[in-house]
Amino acid sequence: MSDSSPARPAVPVLDVWCELQCPDCRTALDDLRALRARYGDRLELRLRHFPLEKHKHAFAAAQAAEEALEQGRGWEYVEAVLGRVEELDRKGEPFLVEVARELGLDAEEVDTALIDGRHILVVDADQAEGRAIGVTGTPTYVIGGERLDGGRSQEGLRERVEEIADRLLAGPTG
Repeated sequence: MSDSSPARPAVPVLDVWCELQCPDCRTALDDLRALRARYGDRLELRLRHFPLEKHKHAFAAAQAAEEALEQGRGWEYVEAVLGRVEELDRKGEPFLVEVARELGLDAEEVDTALIDGRHILVVDADQAEGRAIGVTGTPTYVIGGERLDGGRSQEGLRERVEEIADRLLAGPTG
């Protein structure tokens, strides 16, 4: 199979509606790592924010993750925060800056972003879009127009995402 076609097909996008204070999202990290390992750059994993009101630091965590994304280390930051959900519960916003510092990010810039609210619109827009398409909890995945709710159960979700991704990557049959 030669790659002489002028335009490469679009890479399928997996939107991951996530909340950084959510234990279910932490559990989903293994699936996300496995998907990244399997597909690499053939599947775009896109972080979408859906902070839940029951978690008082989730909105700030989403903003900090956006700043980490701007600094080129978004997923690494998300994994670090999710891996220590209990600390975020206990320490709040200072913990978000602490994680940035540990990862070698510009922690002062993360702190400033939390103060000046430069990423609030992105988080609000994600949340509004999530509500509009029926996201009610996290994690929720959307791929190929299909919504998969991981907040209820993550059983079999990775396999379902892989089925859809494989179908999208195979392209139209005919």
